[in-house]
Order: sequence, then structure tokens, then C-alpha cells
Amino acid sequence: MKAKPRRELRFSPRMRVLCGEEVALGPGKADLLALVAETGSIRAAAERMGMSYMRAWTLIRTMNACFREPLVVASRGGKSRGGAVVTETGRKALKLYRSLEARSLKACTSTWRELCEILAG
Repeated sequence: MKAKPRRELRFSPRMRVLCGEEVALGPGKADLLALVAETGSIRAAAERMGMSYMRAWTLIRTMNACFREPLVVASRGGKSRGGAVVTETGRKALKLYRSLEARSLKACTSTWRELCEILAG
């Protein structure tokens, strides 16, 4: 009998911070926020994520509405070329969200190892 090829086993929890019924911050919004910080542009961040500019703007508006202060501030384009800035609050929210992700992964390590023992990897 031929042995089954081994498949990679991964554990990828997806945390969401809810504000009422809205997702204030989740994996996709955190990635978008990080890319806006990196590129200084909502359009460039959206393109890198494979999403439309309008979708990115909708996500940013939702994030901004869920926090006491905006996470992203944008200036209009035109001749002077617009851009977007992740605010101090945005940088702090992203840092704290990434910390939640890392800490939750660490907390789940022993249970994940036990589950790996019974998975067909």
C-alpha cells in the first residue's frame, strides 16, 4: 500500500474585534492598515491586497467609525497628489491587534500540538 503524501498542517486563528455588529478590526483590516502605513496610499494598499479602492475605503470608514479617533486620515488627490496617513491611534490599534494575534497563538500551542498528533498530515 502506497503511503499518503504528507500535507502541511497549520493553525490560523482569525480574531475579530467587534464594535456592536461591525468588525472594527480583523485580519483583513489589519493587513489593509499595515499596507496603508507602508505605502501612504489607500489605492496602492488596495491593489496590493487585490481589492477595489471603494472596498478599501469602505473598510477604512468602518474602522474609523469604530474607534474614538480615526485610524486613517486621507487627503484628496489631484495635482498635489493625495495620500493617506495611519494615525498614532491607527498604529497603536494595529500593534495591539498583532499582539492579540501573537499571544493567542502562543496560548494555543500545546492544544495545537495535541491536535496535530491526531490529524492526517
